[in-house]
Amino acid sequence: MIARVFPRRTNATPDDQYAFVGEPPFIVPEEITEVHISVTFSWDIAEGDRLKRSWEKTGKKVKIGGPALGSRGEEFVPGKYLKPGYVITSRGCPNACWFCSVPKREGKLREIPITYGNNVLDDNFLACSEEHMIQVFSMLKKQKGPKEFTGGLEANRLEPWQAISLRALRAKQVFFAYDSPEKFQHLEKAVELMFSAGFTKASKSIRSYVLVGFPGDTFEKAESRLNQCLSIGCFPMAMVFRDEKGIKNPAWGQLQRKYARPAIMKICQENQIVLS
Repeated sequence: MIARVFPRRTNATPDDQYAFVGEPPFIVPEEITEVHISVTFSWDIAEGDRLKRSWEKTGKKVKIGGPALGSRGEEFVPGKYLKPGYVITSRGCPNACWFCSVPKREGKLREIPITYGNNVLDDNFLACSEEHMIQVFSMLKKQKGPKEFTGGLEANRLEPWQAISLRALRAKQVFFAYDSPEKFQHLEKAVELMFSAGFTKASKSIRSYVLVGFPGDTFEKAESRLNQCLSIGCFPMAMVFRDEKGIKNPAWGQLQRKYARPAIMKICQENQIVLS
């Protein structure tokens, strides 16, 4: 039996009896023969190394890996490193964005066997083949509970049939990616396609990750981009840029918190309150 160990708990962290966050328990189950330390974020690498040394004291075989350490993802096993419900159906990305480590780690896009889940986390789902996407939509239709695409869809690739398919799923949340100013026109077009397919502003289902705090960015420019999203009916999620060491400027924290919850942004819109 493999124990999976994580430096921190997130919404996606597994919660079964063989998933652990942090230090080993006082008594490690005898059936555990191997321990995998999974490090997703670069800022957790030091903690991952510390946990590796700590778990090695239990006498179990310990391995460490994960996206932060450049581990290439293979076939997706539901519930292993992500909580059941989260699913990945493809790896990699055909783009080469300067701030993204995915192409270096995963290479070009490759489709992998489709397993079951409600929340699609693919690196670039819309870059997949039409056949693959249709199969994923078909899989999602069979799932109970809300359907979500939180991996961040590339707005420039959205086509009308895909927007219609997303609407047919009654997707609770669909996240796009708005990572540079010149891409706003693509996001605007994608949002229009989503509304044409039947999505509404009131549902607050259409969302977008908005990269802020990158070199040369300012609070004024960032807030302008965030409010651009709101103006077209797309609720933003501010994502603060981190350097190669995983360090972000803490000064951006307040702005990030303000643009994190759709309910707060909706109230501010209705009452004409400026989020600044």
